[in-house]
Amino acid sequence: MAVTAAELPSRPASDGQPRADLRLVIAASSLGTVFEWYDFFIWGTLTASGILQHSFFPPGDELLATLLSWATFAIGFAFRPLGAVLFGYLGDRLGRKYTFLVTITLMGVATAGIGLMPTYRSIGAAAPLLIVALRVAQGLALGGEYGGAAIYVAEHAPRGRAGFYTSFIQAGVVGGFILSLAVVLATKASVAAAAWAGGWWRFPFLFSLLLLAVSLWMRLKLSESPVFRAMQAAGEGAANPLKESFTFPGNPRRLFVALFGIAAGLTVIWYTSLFSVLSFLTGAMHMQDSAAQLIVAAGALVGLVFYFLTGAWSDRIGRKRPIVIGYLLTLVLLFPLFWLIGWAAGDGAQPAHFVPGPGAIVLILLGILGLMALSGLTYGSVAALLAEMFPPRIRYSSLSIPYHFGTGYFGGFLPLISAALVARTGNAYAGLWYTEAVVAMALAVTWWGLEEPVREQPTDH
Repeated sequence: MAVTAAELPSRPASDGQPRADLRLVIAASSLGTVFEWYDFFIWGTLTASGILQHSFFPPGDELLATLLSWATFAIGFAFRPLGAVLFGYLGDRLGRKYTFLVTITLMGVATAGIGLMPTYRSIGAAAPLLIVALRVAQGLALGGEYGGAAIYVAEHAPRGRAGFYTSFIQAGVVGGFILSLAVVLATKASVAAAAWAGGWWRFPFLFSLLLLAVSLWMRLKLSESPVFRAMQAAGEGAANPLKESFTFPGNPRRLFVALFGIAAGLTVIWYTSLFSVLSFLTGAMHMQDSAAQLIVAAGALVGLVFYFLTGAWSDRIGRKRPIVIGYLLTLVLLFPLFWLIGWAAGDGAQPAHFVPGPGAIVLILLGILGLMALSGLTYGSVAALLAEMFPPRIRYSSLSIPYHFGTGYFGGFLPLISAALVARTGNAYAGLWYTEAVVAMALAVTWWGLEEPVREQPTDH
Protein backbone atom coordinates (compact mmCIF):
# COMPACT_ATOMS: atom_id res chain seq x y z
CA MET A 1 0.00 0.00 0.00
CA ALA A 2 2.95 2.34 -0.38
CA VAL A 3 2.55 5.34 -2.64
CA THR A 4 3.57 4.38 -6.14
CA ALA A 5 6.30 6.09 -8.11
CA ALA A 6 3.69 7.72 -10.32
CA GLU A 7 2.14 9.40 -7.31
CA LEU A 8 5.41 10.85 -6.06
CA PRO A 9 5.92 14.55 -6.75
CA SER A 10 8.17 15.89 -9.42
CA ARG A 11 10.59 18.52 -8.14
CA PRO A 12 10.61 21.33 -10.68
CA ALA A 13 12.42 23.74 -8.37
CA SER A 14 14.02 22.00 -5.43
CA ASP A 15 16.90 20.20 -7.16
CA GLY A 16 18.02 23.25 -9.02
CA GLN A 17 17.41 25.92 -6.41
CA PRO A 18 20.35 27.83 -4.93
CA ARG A 19 21.75 26.43 -1.71
CA ALA A 20 21.07 29.77 0.00
CA ASP A 21 17.36 29.36 -0.75
CA LEU A 22 17.39 25.81 0.58
CA ARG A 23 19.12 26.98 3.75
CA LEU A 24 16.41 29.63 4.21
CA VAL A 25 13.72 26.97 3.80
CA ILE A 26 15.36 24.76 6.42
CA ALA A 27 16.09 27.62 8.82
CA ALA A 28 12.69 29.29 8.61
CA SER A 29 10.74 26.04 8.84
CA SER A 30 12.88 24.55 11.61
CA LEU A 31 13.03 27.71 13.73
CA GLY A 32 9.30 28.14 13.34
CA THR A 33 8.86 24.58 14.56
CA VAL A 34 11.15 25.28 17.53
CA PHE A 35 9.16 28.36 18.47
CA GLU A 36 5.79 26.68 17.95
CA TRP A 37 6.72 23.75 20.19
CA TYR A 38 8.29 26.10 22.71
CA ASP A 39 4.89 27.75 23.03
CA PHE A 40 3.17 24.42 23.44
CA PHE A 41 5.70 22.90 25.85
CA ILE A 42 6.18 25.85 28.18
CA TRP A 43 3.04 24.78 30.05
CA GLY A 44 4.46 21.30 30.62
CA THR A 45 7.86 22.67 31.66
CA LEU A 46 6.34 24.97 34.28
CA THR A 47 3.91 22.29 35.45
CA ALA A 48 6.88 20.00 36.08
CA SER A 49 8.43 22.78 38.21
CA GLY A 50 5.22 23.21 40.22
CA ILE A 51 4.44 26.90 39.64
CA LEU A 52 1.28 26.64 37.53
CA GLN A 53 -0.53 24.37 39.98
CA HIS A 54 -0.36 27.16 42.56
CA SER A 55 -1.44 29.85 40.10
CA PHE A 56 -4.47 28.61 38.19
CA PHE A 57 -6.04 25.83 40.27
CA PRO A 58 -7.79 25.59 43.65
CA PRO A 59 -5.35 25.53 46.58
CA GLY A 60 -5.29 22.92 49.31
CA ASP A 61 -4.69 19.64 47.47
CA GLU A 62 -1.26 19.44 45.84
CA LEU A 63 -1.86 16.13 44.05
CA LEU A 64 -5.22 17.25 42.65
CA ALA A 65 -3.74 20.53 41.42
CA THR A 66 -0.89 18.66 39.72
CA LEU A 67 -3.27 16.25 38.00
CA LEU A 68 -5.48 19.15 36.89
CA SER A 69 -2.46 20.96 35.48
CA TRP A 70 -1.35 17.88 33.53
CA ALA A 71 -4.95 17.41 32.37
CA THR A 72 -4.88 20.97 31.06
CA PHE A 73 -1.64 20.09 29.27
CA ALA A 74 -3.39 17.09 27.74
CA ILE A 75 -6.38 19.14 26.57
CA GLY A 76 -4.16 20.98 24.12
CA PHE A 77 -3.20 17.62 22.63
CA ALA A 78 -6.82 16.53 22.47
CA PHE A 79 -7.61 19.38 20.07
CA ARG A 80 -4.59 18.86 17.84
CA PRO A 81 -6.51 16.44 15.55
CA LEU A 82 -9.20 19.07 14.95
CA GLY A 83 -6.47 21.53 14.01
CA ALA A 84 -5.02 18.89 11.70
CA VAL A 85 -8.39 18.51 9.95
CA LEU A 86 -8.95 22.26 9.62
CA PHE A 87 -5.45 23.36 8.61
CA GLY A 88 -4.75 20.20 6.64
CA TYR A 89 -7.73 21.06 4.45
CA LEU A 90 -6.49 24.63 4.02
CA GLY A 91 -2.92 23.47 3.35
CA ASP A 92 -4.03 21.15 0.55
CA ARG A 93 -6.41 23.73 -0.92
CA LEU A 94 -4.63 27.07 -0.42
CA GLY A 95 -0.98 26.14 0.00
CA ARG A 96 1.65 25.15 2.55
CA LYS A 97 3.18 28.58 3.20
CA TYR A 98 0.18 30.67 4.18
CA THR A 99 -1.37 27.92 6.23
CA PHE A 100 1.55 27.64 8.58
CA LEU A 101 1.78 31.45 8.79
CA VAL A 102 -1.72 31.35 10.27
CA THR A 103 -0.92 28.51 12.67
CA ILE A 104 2.16 30.14 14.14
CA THR A 105 0.30 33.43 14.65
CA LEU A 106 -2.52 31.68 16.48
CA MET A 107 -0.04 29.84 18.67
CA GLY A 108 1.94 32.95 19.61
CA VAL A 109 -1.13 34.96 20.56
CA ALA A 110 -2.59 32.11 22.65
CA THR A 111 0.69 31.57 24.52
CA ALA A 112 1.02 35.25 25.36
CA GLY A 113 -2.58 35.15 26.55
CA ILE A 114 -1.67 32.55 29.18
CA GLY A 115 1.06 34.87 30.40
CA LEU A 116 -1.50 37.65 30.89
CA MET A 117 -4.16 35.47 32.58
CA PRO A 118 -5.21 36.43 36.16
CA THR A 119 -4.68 33.75 38.82
CA TYR A 120 -7.24 31.59 40.59
CA ARG A 121 -7.00 33.83 43.64
CA SER A 122 -8.04 36.81 41.50
CA ILE A 123 -10.90 35.45 39.39
CA GLY A 124 -11.66 32.02 40.84
CA ALA A 125 -12.89 29.21 38.61
CA ALA A 126 -12.79 31.47 35.54
CA ALA A 127 -8.99 31.18 35.56
CA PRO A 128 -8.73 27.45 34.74
CA LEU A 129 -11.63 27.72 32.28
CA LEU A 130 -9.93 30.52 30.34
CA ILE A 131 -6.63 28.66 30.46
CA VAL A 132 -8.34 25.62 28.94
CA ALA A 133 -9.68 27.81 26.12
CA LEU A 134 -6.18 29.09 25.36
CA ARG A 135 -4.76 25.55 25.46
CA VAL A 136 -7.46 24.58 22.95
CA ALA A 137 -6.25 27.38 20.65
CA GLN A 138 -2.67 26.15 21.06
CA GLY A 139 -3.75 22.61 20.19
CA LEU A 140 -5.56 23.78 17.04
CA ALA A 141 -2.50 25.74 15.95
CA LEU A 142 -0.10 22.88 16.53
CA GLY A 143 -2.39 20.55 14.60
CA GLY A 144 -1.64 22.57 11.49
CA GLU A 145 1.97 23.56 12.12
CA TYR A 146 3.84 20.26 12.07
CA GLY A 147 2.33 18.95 8.86
CA GLY A 148 2.96 22.24 7.07
CA ALA A 149 6.60 22.50 8.12
CA ALA A 150 7.36 18.82 7.49
CA ILE A 151 5.79 18.78 4.04
CA TYR A 152 7.26 22.13 3.06
CA VAL A 153 10.80 20.92 3.76
CA ALA A 154 10.19 17.47 2.25
CA GLU A 155 8.91 19.05 -0.96
CA HIS A 156 11.97 21.32 -1.16
CA ALA A 157 14.58 18.69 -0.29
CA PRO A 158 16.97 17.47 -3.01
CA ARG A 159 16.19 14.02 -4.34
CA GLY A 160 17.19 11.24 -1.98
CA ARG A 161 17.94 13.63 0.90
CA ALA A 162 14.48 14.13 2.39
CA GLY A 163 15.29 12.07 5.48
CA PHE A 164 18.27 14.23 6.39
CA TYR A 165 16.67 17.59 5.62
CA THR A 166 13.39 16.84 7.40
CA SER A 167 15.32 15.60 10.45
CA PHE A 168 15.82 19.30 11.22
CA ILE A 169 12.04 19.58 11.64
CA GLN A 170 12.06 16.57 13.97
CA ALA A 171 14.96 18.07 15.91
CA GLY A 172 13.00 21.32 16.08
CA VAL A 173 10.43 19.62 18.29
CA VAL A 174 13.18 18.77 20.78
CA GLY A 175 14.56 22.27 20.27
CA GLY A 176 11.27 23.72 21.45
CA PHE A 177 11.51 21.69 24.64
CA ILE A 178 15.13 22.77 25.18
CA LEU A 179 14.27 26.42 24.54
CA SER A 180 11.42 26.23 27.06
CA LEU A 181 13.84 24.95 29.69
CA ALA A 182 16.47 27.54 28.76
CA VAL A 183 14.09 30.49 29.02
CA VAL A 184 12.71 29.24 32.34
CA LEU A 185 16.21 28.74 33.76
CA ALA A 186 17.46 32.11 32.51
CA THR A 187 14.45 33.92 33.94
CA LYS A 188 14.74 32.19 37.32
CA ALA A 189 18.46 32.98 37.45
CA SER A 190 17.79 36.65 36.71
CA VAL A 191 15.30 37.34 39.50
CA ALA A 192 14.91 36.50 43.17
CA ALA A 193 12.88 33.43 44.12
CA ALA A 194 10.12 35.61 45.56
CA ALA A 195 9.94 37.65 42.35
CA TRP A 196 9.75 34.46 40.25
CA ALA A 197 6.86 33.12 42.33
CA GLY A 198 5.26 36.55 42.43
CA GLY A 199 4.83 36.91 38.68
CA TRP A 200 8.07 36.54 36.75
CA TRP A 201 7.00 33.00 35.83
CA ARG A 202 4.78 34.77 33.29
CA PHE A 203 7.76 35.99 31.27
CA PRO A 204 8.35 32.69 29.39
CA PHE A 205 4.79 32.90 28.07
CA LEU A 206 5.13 36.56 27.06
CA PHE A 207 8.49 35.82 25.44
CA SER A 208 6.43 34.08 22.76
CA LEU A 209 5.58 37.46 21.22
CA LEU A 210 9.24 37.99 20.31
CA LEU A 211 9.49 34.48 18.87
CA LEU A 212 6.32 35.14 16.86
CA ALA A 213 7.81 38.28 15.35
CA VAL A 214 10.99 36.44 14.32
CA SER A 215 9.01 33.54 12.86
CA LEU A 216 6.74 35.76 10.79
CA TRP A 217 9.69 37.79 9.50
CA MET A 218 11.49 34.64 8.34
CA ARG A 219 8.50 32.79 6.93
CA LEU A 220 7.22 35.75 4.96
CA LYS A 221 10.46 35.52 2.96
CA LEU A 222 9.57 32.01 1.78
CA SER A 223 7.93 31.10 -1.50
CA GLU A 224 5.30 28.42 -1.91
CA SER A 225 6.36 24.77 -2.17
CA PRO A 226 7.45 23.85 -5.73
CA VAL A 227 5.37 20.69 -5.56
CA PHE A 228 2.23 22.63 -4.62
CA ARG A 229 2.88 25.21 -7.37
CA ALA A 230 3.29 22.46 -9.96
CA MET A 231 0.14 20.74 -8.72
CA GLN A 232 -1.81 24.00 -8.97
CA ALA A 233 -0.48 24.71 -12.47
CA ALA A 234 -1.54 21.23 -13.61
CA GLY A 235 -4.99 21.62 -12.03
CA GLU A 236 -4.45 18.49 -9.93
CA GLY A 237 -5.44 19.83 -6.51
CA ALA A 238 -8.00 17.96 -4.44
CA ALA A 239 -11.52 19.39 -4.37
CA ASN A 240 -12.11 17.97 -0.90
CA PRO A 241 -8.82 16.83 0.68
CA LEU A 242 -10.49 15.57 3.86
CA LYS A 243 -12.89 13.32 1.98
CA GLU A 244 -10.20 12.08 -0.40
CA SER A 245 -7.91 11.24 2.52
CA PHE A 246 -10.37 8.49 3.45
CA THR A 247 -11.40 7.44 -0.06
CA PHE A 248 -8.16 7.56 -2.07
CA PRO A 249 -7.16 3.97 -2.99
CA GLY A 250 -5.07 2.41 -0.24
CA ASN A 251 -5.19 5.50 1.98
CA PRO A 252 -7.37 4.10 4.82
CA ARG A 253 -4.73 1.45 5.50
CA ARG A 254 -1.95 4.02 5.31
CA LEU A 255 -3.82 6.27 7.74
CA PHE A 256 -4.23 3.36 10.16
CA VAL A 257 -0.54 2.49 10.04
CA ALA A 258 0.51 6.13 10.34
CA LEU A 259 -1.66 6.59 13.44
CA PHE A 260 -1.26 3.36 15.41
CA GLY A 261 2.10 2.24 14.06
CA ILE A 262 4.08 5.45 13.64
CA ALA A 263 2.64 8.41 15.53
CA ALA A 264 1.51 6.55 18.64
CA GLY A 265 4.81 4.76 19.15
CA LEU A 266 7.23 7.58 18.48
CA THR A 267 5.33 10.06 20.61
CA VAL A 268 5.23 8.01 23.82
CA ILE A 269 8.97 7.37 23.49
CA TRP A 270 9.57 11.09 22.95
CA TYR A 271 7.54 12.23 25.95
CA THR A 272 8.97 9.52 28.16
CA SER A 273 12.49 10.55 27.16
CA LEU A 274 11.97 14.19 28.09
CA PHE A 275 8.89 15.12 30.12
CA SER A 276 8.72 11.87 32.07
CA VAL A 277 12.42 12.09 32.93
CA LEU A 278 12.02 15.69 34.10
CA SER A 279 8.98 14.87 36.24
CA PHE A 280 10.72 11.74 37.56
CA LEU A 281 13.77 13.72 38.70
CA THR A 282 11.87 16.62 40.26
CA GLY A 283 9.13 14.46 41.73
CA ALA A 284 10.01 10.94 42.86
CA MET A 285 13.76 11.64 43.03
CA HIS A 286 13.35 15.01 44.87
CA MET A 287 15.93 16.80 42.72
CA GLN A 288 16.11 20.59 42.70
CA ASP A 289 14.08 21.94 39.79
CA SER A 290 16.85 23.98 38.17
CA ALA A 291 19.39 21.16 38.46
CA ALA A 292 16.98 18.69 36.86
CA GLN A 293 16.10 21.13 34.08
CA LEU A 294 19.77 21.78 33.29
CA ILE A 295 20.60 18.07 33.18
CA VAL A 296 17.61 17.18 30.98
CA ALA A 297 18.26 20.15 28.67
CA ALA A 298 21.93 19.15 28.29
CA GLY A 299 21.00 15.54 27.54
CA ALA A 300 18.36 16.60 25.01
CA LEU A 301 20.74 19.02 23.29
CA VAL A 302 23.49 16.43 22.84
CA GLY A 303 20.89 13.83 21.90
CA LEU A 304 19.78 15.86 18.87
CA VAL A 305 22.61 14.25 16.93
CA PHE A 306 20.65 10.97 16.90
CA TYR A 307 17.86 12.68 14.93
CA PHE A 308 20.19 13.91 12.21
CA LEU A 309 22.03 10.58 12.01
CA THR A 310 18.78 8.63 11.74
CA GLY A 311 17.39 10.97 9.09
CA ALA A 312 20.52 10.57 6.95
CA TRP A 313 20.67 6.81 7.62
CA SER A 314 17.08 6.39 6.46
CA ASP A 315 17.99 7.98 3.12
CA ARG A 316 20.35 5.04 2.60
CA ILE A 317 18.52 2.04 4.07
CA GLY A 318 14.87 3.07 4.06
CA ARG A 319 12.47 4.53 6.60
CA LYS A 320 11.00 1.39 8.16
CA ARG A 321 14.10 -0.33 9.54
CA PRO A 322 15.26 2.41 11.98
CA ILE A 323 11.75 2.68 13.44
CA VAL A 324 11.38 -1.07 13.97
CA ILE A 325 14.84 -1.24 15.55
CA GLY A 326 13.97 1.69 17.80
CA TYR A 327 10.74 0.07 18.97
CA LEU A 328 12.44 -3.25 19.73
CA LEU A 329 15.23 -1.55 21.68
CA THR A 330 12.72 0.57 23.61
CA LEU A 331 10.84 -2.51 24.80
CA VAL A 332 14.12 -3.97 26.08
CA LEU A 333 15.93 -0.89 27.41
CA LEU A 334 13.26 1.50 28.73
CA PHE A 335 13.12 0.18 32.29
CA PRO A 336 16.91 -0.36 32.60
CA LEU A 337 17.62 3.20 31.46
CA PHE A 338 15.19 4.61 34.01
CA TRP A 339 16.62 2.32 36.69
CA LEU A 340 20.05 3.75 35.89
CA ILE A 341 18.75 7.32 36.19
CA GLY A 342 16.92 6.49 39.42
CA TRP A 343 19.90 4.71 40.95
CA ALA A 344 22.20 7.61 40.10
CA ALA A 345 19.70 10.02 41.67
CA GLY A 346 19.52 8.02 44.90
CA ASP A 347 16.25 6.15 44.24
CA GLY A 348 14.27 8.82 46.08
CA ALA A 349 16.28 8.58 49.29
CA GLN A 350 17.82 12.03 48.87
CA PRO A 351 16.39 15.04 50.74
CA ALA A 352 14.04 17.40 48.95
CA HIS A 353 15.57 19.77 46.41
CA PHE A 354 18.96 18.06 46.40
CA VAL A 355 21.61 18.75 43.76
CA PRO A 356 23.45 15.61 42.50
CA GLY A 357 27.23 15.33 42.43
CA PRO A 358 29.33 15.13 39.25
CA GLY A 359 29.40 11.33 39.12
CA ALA A 360 25.63 11.09 39.47
CA ILE A 361 25.13 13.76 36.81
CA VAL A 362 27.26 11.79 34.33
CA LEU A 363 25.22 8.61 34.91
CA ILE A 364 21.93 10.48 34.63
CA LEU A 365 23.11 12.05 31.37
CA LEU A 366 24.07 8.62 30.03
CA GLY A 367 20.57 7.40 30.79
CA ILE A 368 19.01 10.40 29.08
CA LEU A 369 21.25 9.97 26.04
CA GLY A 370 20.15 6.35 25.82
CA LEU A 371 16.54 7.48 25.80
CA MET A 372 17.31 10.17 23.21
CA ALA A 373 18.89 7.53 20.98
CA LEU A 374 15.67 5.51 21.13
CA SER A 375 13.67 8.64 20.33
CA GLY A 376 16.00 9.54 17.46
CA LEU A 377 15.63 6.10 15.88
CA THR A 378 11.84 6.30 15.96
CA TYR A 379 11.40 10.01 15.20
CA GLY A 380 14.34 11.25 13.13
CA SER A 381 13.03 10.14 9.72
CA VAL A 382 9.30 10.34 10.34
CA ALA A 383 8.57 13.60 8.50
CA ALA A 384 10.09 12.17 5.31
CA LEU A 385 8.33 8.83 5.83
CA LEU A 386 4.89 10.38 6.29
CA ALA A 387 5.35 12.75 3.35
CA GLU A 388 6.31 9.81 1.12
CA MET A 389 3.38 7.69 2.27
CA PHE A 390 0.73 10.02 0.87
CA PRO A 391 0.08 11.57 -2.57
CA PRO A 392 0.73 15.33 -2.90
CA ARG A 393 -2.88 16.34 -3.60
CA ILE A 394 -3.99 15.20 -0.12
CA ARG A 395 -0.62 15.10 1.63
CA TYR A 396 -1.19 17.88 4.19
CA SER A 397 -4.47 16.37 5.41
CA SER A 398 -3.38 12.73 5.20
CA LEU A 399 -0.15 13.38 7.11
CA SER A 400 -1.59 15.69 9.74
CA ILE A 401 -4.68 13.75 10.77
CA PRO A 402 -3.10 10.44 11.88
CA TYR A 403 0.00 12.18 13.23
CA HIS A 404 -1.95 14.47 15.52
CA PHE A 405 -4.48 11.84 16.57
CA GLY A 406 -1.58 9.58 17.51
CA THR A 407 0.58 12.17 19.19
CA GLY A 408 -2.37 14.07 20.64
CA TYR A 409 -4.02 11.17 22.42
CA PHE A 410 -1.33 8.56 22.98
CA GLY A 411 1.38 11.10 23.79
CA GLY A 412 -0.55 14.06 25.11
CA PHE A 413 -2.18 12.05 27.86
CA LEU A 414 1.03 10.25 28.80
CA PRO A 415 2.05 12.64 31.63
CA LEU A 416 -1.43 12.44 33.15
CA ILE A 417 -1.72 8.65 32.83
CA SER A 418 1.82 8.10 34.10
CA ALA A 419 1.27 10.39 37.08
CA ALA A 420 -1.98 8.59 37.89
CA LEU A 421 -0.29 5.15 37.70
CA VAL A 422 2.50 6.30 39.99
CA ALA A 423 0.01 7.82 42.45
CA ARG A 424 -2.12 4.66 42.45
CA THR A 425 0.73 2.17 42.90
CA GLY A 426 3.26 4.20 44.83
CA ASN A 427 5.91 2.89 42.42
CA ALA A 428 7.95 5.64 40.74
CA TYR A 429 8.47 3.45 37.65
CA ALA A 430 4.86 2.32 37.18
CA GLY A 431 4.09 4.95 34.56
CA LEU A 432 6.56 3.32 32.16
CA TRP A 433 4.16 0.43 31.61
CA TYR A 434 1.95 2.76 29.58
CA THR A 435 4.87 3.52 27.27
CA GLU A 436 5.73 -0.18 26.97
CA ALA A 437 2.16 -1.10 26.05
CA VAL A 438 1.81 1.58 23.36
CA VAL A 439 5.22 0.78 21.85
CA ALA A 440 4.36 -2.93 21.70
CA MET A 441 1.17 -2.07 19.80
CA ALA A 442 3.06 0.29 17.48
CA LEU A 443 5.71 -2.33 16.74
CA ALA A 444 3.08 -4.90 15.79
CA VAL A 445 1.23 -2.49 13.50
CA THR A 446 4.42 -1.18 11.87
CA TRP A 447 5.84 -4.65 11.31
CA TRP A 448 2.58 -5.81 9.77
CA GLY A 449 1.40 -2.79 7.85
CA LEU A 450 4.21 -0.41 6.90
CA GLU A 451 5.51 -1.00 3.40
CA GLU A 452 8.66 0.88 2.50
CA PRO A 453 7.54 4.03 0.65
CA VAL A 454 8.98 4.65 -2.78
CA ARG A 455 11.87 7.06 -2.27
CA GLU A 456 13.43 9.21 -4.90
CA GLN A 457 17.01 8.38 -5.86
CA PRO A 458 19.62 10.98 -4.90
CA THR A 459 20.98 13.33 -7.50
CA ASP A 460 24.62 14.32 -7.65
CA HIS A 461 25.42 17.37 -5.53
